[in-house]
Amino acid sequence: MAWLSKLILTLTLTSVLTVSAWAVSLQEAAERVARQYDARVVSAQTIERNGRRVHKIRFVTRERVARTVYIPAD
Repeated sequence: MAWLSKLILTLTLTSVLTVSAWAVSLQEAAERVARQYDARVVSAQTIERNGRRVHKIRFVTRERVARTVYIPAD
């Protein structure tokens, strides 16, 4: 029975660590957007949208087009 408790604890910890390994920081999200769109980020913030945390990144392209993208934070 003790081994079962240890197994459950191990699986729980593994799943928590896996989720945080996939989490994207605000800075990472902004850097990705700047590279992907060859743009300048003008603002970046983490907000809650539809019950989920997302990074809201506003940027301006080389063609001077302002855009906003939302990237899941988790």
